[in-house]
Amino acid sequence: MPNNTVIYIFNRIVRLSILFFILYLIFTNFGTFLMIIGVILILGFFFIYNLKKKMKTSGFNFQFKQGAGFNPNDFQNFNNSGFNNSNFNGFNNAPRFDEVQKAKDFFGFTHSPTKEEIKKKYKELARKYHPDINDNDDSMMKDLNNYRDVLMKTVE
Repeated sequence: MPNNTVIYIFNRIVRLSILFFILYLIFTNFGTFLMIIGVILILGFFFIYNLKKKMKTSGFNFQFKQGAGFNPNDFQNFNNSGFNNSNFNGFNNAPRFDEVQKAKDFFGFTHSPTKEEIKKKYKELARKYHPDINDNDDSMMKDLNNYRDVLMKTVE
């Protein structure tokens, strides 16, 4: 009998030890996990705060004064050199899809051509549609020039 109680107590101690060890691992790893998550959140908030701080405008304050008229003399010293960029190909300058398709059909392309292909085909069609050859009818040459410009805008 005494032997069974010793084994019973020993088993109980081993089970409790295993339970405490598992709890220790759970809580220490969970604590580490919580600390890592906390550090990540703090760094994230710090990054977002600095990003917002950089994105704020510096000193621009627009105010609309009702009843104030437009006076052209207020803009005599305005420097508009930054607005005169002739290479700007924004949405207003982009050709429409149907124009591009018409240009491809006019040139005879079934794929998206390269600059060299456009130039080669243009020279070929210019010899064909030149007004000197077509009894001074320049409508086809105007179309050719227009469609070349449309295709060149898509290539750039």
